[in-house]
Amino acid sequence: MIVQKDFLNKLKDFGLNSYESKLWIALLSRGVSTAGELSDISNVPRSRAYDVLESLEKKGFIVVKIGKPIKYLAVPPPEVVERVKKKVTEEADQQTGILNKLKKSELLEELNTLHTQGVQMIDPTDKSGAFRGRNKIYEHLGTMIKNAQKTIVISTTKAGLERKHDSLHAALKKASQRGVQIKISAPGNINKEVLDKFSKIATLTGNAKNPARFCLVDNNQMLVFLTDDKNIHKSYDSAIWVEAPHFVAHINELFR
Repeated sequence: MIVQKDFLNKLKDFGLNSYESKLWIALLSRGVSTAGELSDISNVPRSRAYDVLESLEKKGFIVVKIGKPIKYLAVPPPEVVERVKKKVTEEADQQTGILNKLKKSELLEELNTLHTQGVQMIDPTDKSGAFRGRNKIYEHLGTMIKNAQKTIVISTTKAGLERKHDSLHAALKKASQRGVQIKISAPGNINKEVLDKFSKIATLTGNAKNPARFCLVDNNQMLVFLTDDKNIHKSYDSAIWVEAPHFVAHINELFR
């Protein structure tokens, strides 16, 4: 049975590897079958078929029928989706519990001490970094906002402010509640709902039609986007981050 590669790749969302995907598709097409038959029509080696089928059974994709020869029955795909969803949720809850315990553990204190000591040894010229991909950039922006103590200054575009409404508003709101002063500069044609929500936590000002995109935190660190968000895919969006108090304070004065 020939299955298109792009179709197999889509099955990665189910958490299946290549052999598992091929055998599951083969079984779905037959309803019920033996390992040998499935191996022949899926081009999965017989030496691997039983192990792979056992893995699919453990994951809840198939049922092993009683009798000889051993046959396998396909579980309906909608039921598989529910089983995968349940498993993912359980694993996420378990991992969240482990991480919550780590937050209060001596191990985290020791790791934090190591990091603090290591940071003290870093040359000031090394406190910089480059990011490619909007998701990575926003992760670092989130960290900067989370650790802000006094001020946050953001200059952005219309689309940029709307993205920050979706991704960073909660972090900015918490910063505001901590007493951090937030200033945001963006074009005047912003969605009213977005403006209303940001106006409750920040001072808003207008800027040019094609503003620079950057974020200043505590007159200490700065993240600058190097690309135009109108003309680039989010995976190619780029930015640099630098921790340089003298330089950042100067940029902040220019911005003011």
